[in-house]
Amino acid sequence: MSQHDTPDLTQLMQQLDLEKLGALAGRVDLAGLLNAAGNMNDKQLMQLGRALGVGGSGKKRELPAADGDAYDYLELLTDEQAEVAAQVNRFMRAEVAPIMNDYWSRDEFPRELIGKMRELDLLRRIWNEDGTRRPDAAMMEGVITLEACRVDVSTAVFFGVHSGLAAASIALGASDEQKARWLPDMLDLRRIGAFGLTEPEGGSQVSQGMRTTCRRDGDGWVLNGEKKWIGNSTFSDFTVIWARDEETDEVRGFVVEAGTPGYRVEKIMGKIALRMVENGHIYLEDCRVADEFRLHATRGWDTVSDVLGLARSGVAWQGVGCAMGAYELALAYAQERRQFGKRIGEFQLIQNHLVLMLGDVTAMLGMVMRLSHLADEGGLVDAQASLAKVHTAARCRDVVARAREIFGGNGILLEYGVAKHFVDTEAIYSYEGTNEINTLVVGRAITGLSAFV
Repeated sequence: MSQHDTPDLTQLMQQLDLEKLGALAGRVDLAGLLNAAGNMNDKQLMQLGRALGVGGSGKKRELPAADGDAYDYLELLTDEQAEVAAQVNRFMRAEVAPIMNDYWSRDEFPRELIGKMRELDLLRRIWNEDGTRRPDAAMMEGVITLEACRVDVSTAVFFGVHSGLAAASIALGASDEQKARWLPDMLDLRRIGAFGLTEPEGGSQVSQGMRTTCRRDGDGWVLNGEKKWIGNSTFSDFTVIWARDEETDEVRGFVVEAGTPGYRVEKIMGKIALRMVENGHIYLEDCRVADEFRLHATRGWDTVSDVLGLARSGVAWQGVGCAMGAYELALAYAQERRQFGKRIGEFQLIQNHLVLMLGDVTAMLGMVMRLSHLADEGGLVDAQASLAKVHTAARCRDVVARAREIFGGNGILLEYGVAKHFVDTEAIYSYEGTNEINTLVVGRAITGLSAFV
């Protein structure tokens, strides 16, 4: 015990009831007891104090709440951002948590959530109807993603595909007339969008070898090719399809509505991650669309790159939210689960896991908050977004693995929550640029030398 922990002897003597002490001396060997106490180490003294009820009120000591924000980063949010974060947190726990395991098992997205999400009016916290972004759009989108992923990553992916990919494609690539036609309903979640870029033969390589083609045919366009892993596409009202112009090799974007002849979607089955996200394999077979459905303000691949830059920041927030949720589940479990007569949180190796997890979550949260500040200030560059995605996805992988380990055998049961975080992390690690591709983006920026083949 330190000097600060040692009680003042004079104060102790003043608290003694001498009559009771005299009566006690007639029944026990006080001298022997004091001598024995003098030979006790700190741990033994603490145990004796607990046994005698010394220094306590007799009430059960409350354990700290499971909270992954160790440095109070979220206290830096504005009042509006904090209010939105709280709304999303309540929504996820009240509406999503009770049904997510059932829908996860069924490989289905709970579409009844869309109407309930509409009441939160989240997209208008990010986008204006003219396609411009709110001043704090990146931070707002980040905290929405964080709070969603603490409970369920799939719900955040649904939102991110619609808001961060489909809506961004319209906002950045459409004419003013087209924005006025499509964006208001998208912001109200009355029309759901999807984003068709990735192809069966690869994701990252489409920047150099897109196989889906478009060709001008009279007053319209004919699309041919395939897109794969397209979230929301099985039930979306339309999908933004990116295709290579057969004549000019320029990349063009098209809004293809569900039910268009020559447009067909097959649901991808057998996933082990993000099972609540409905990913589609899209087939375009002489699919004809009018020129009014071509995104008229698209600047070729530059527009696609700008959209992906926004999305990559969002995925970095997904990694933080997933890791934070897994850490909080593991901490709460360690405080309650008992083995060998103790709560497992009392074992050193479990505490080691938890401390390393919290350190990762804290570092990740600080990184993405600065990332969003840079984006909102207009100073974000691609390498910064890629660095955040590389780091948070990798650290998330480690955090959820430790969380699953803390749960032991229960960690593979869906009912405990951590198993879903564990497998969903694999999707976060792979999409919006693999770890290797984002690493090369950062490597090129810091060395000035390209290692791309």
